[in-house]
Amino acid sequence: MSATHTSSTPKRVLSGMRPTGRLHLGNYMGALRNWVELQHEKNDGGGLKYECFFFIADLHALTTEYADPSGIQQSIQDVAMDFLAAGLDETSIFVQSDVPQHSELFTLFAMFTPLSWLERVPTYKDQQEQLREKDLNTYGFLGYPLLQAADILLYRPDFVPVGQDQVAHVELTREVARKFNSHYKPGKQDVLPEPKVLVTASPKLPGTDGRKMSKSYGNTISLTEPEAEVRKKLKTMVTDPARVRRTDPGNPEVCPVGDLHKVFSSDETRLKVWEGCTTAGIGCIECKGWAADGIVAVLEPIQARRKKYEANPKLVTEILTAGAVRAKENAEATMQQVRHAMKLG
Repeated sequence: MSATHTSSTPKRVLSGMRPTGRLHLGNYMGALRNWVELQHEKNDGGGLKYECFFFIADLHALTTEYADPSGIQQSIQDVAMDFLAAGLDETSIFVQSDVPQHSELFTLFAMFTPLSWLERVPTYKDQQEQLREKDLNTYGFLGYPLLQAADILLYRPDFVPVGQDQVAHVELTREVARKFNSHYKPGKQDVLPEPKVLVTASPKLPGTDGRKMSKSYGNTISLTEPEAEVRKKLKTMVTDPARVRRTDPGNPEVCPVGDLHKVFSSDETRLKVWEGCTTAGIGCIECKGWAADGIVAVLEPIQARRKKYEANPKLVTEILTAGAVRAKENAEATMQQVRHAMKLG
């Protein structure tokens, strides 16, 4: 059963990220920055508000990279370093496959989850369409939302931090928990409490081509991007299509570079951008340079911290190992109750 909480007891938070190589600004602003803030947030009594678990979802990576998993280990190392460099260093981080209970709970959930629940997941068809070069007609790919549900419910978290556009993704997890609890209820309390979503800030962050920043589009700025490369990429970034000539006024509200200013620039700079762009007082190159200044200011401390871990990869391994030990303890406590409820031991 879930722990009894008082106002001073930390609420449990759980989330994860697939290892697809070095993280980019979209990953950072959409999730990682929020996770870093959650690990430090205090409750009214001055103690930690949240007990956090964050994992690297290498089993999920296999759902699309099963034919050639050779790059996954390096991606795990890169993501772990990016986690730590971003400041996610005072909580439990671990690799999913280091905790075998994830796979065990996924298997047990598969015994009672209706196939129709998985087929209706919107991202199932979307991903197949985007990754046509891969054969994704597999049970593993169809079942990845169920594995995600197992990832979450294994730790019986109070909250799953997500952006507003991902709230619906947690609903399947809540449905699985309800179905499990309706079938298997050894006592008065539910074995697997339904987690709530913790909606976190997820600002609009365009890539260099104006579309959402994504590795699949090749339009990202990585957390390890050198300053010169950041400025080079920004110079070629698409802008307001109405500004054909330097003398044409523009509108920062419809310009991808304007969206970057909203995230990375100061109020003073944003005011200069608005006034200069709408009156054609500045050119796009100058505006892009100011956006690059804001991005570089965010990346510099992250890159400085990353150098420490790059120089000592053994430290990264030790952190992941310690995180896995703590995760296993909590995961096994859940599985003991799950097995008992399902008459498996």
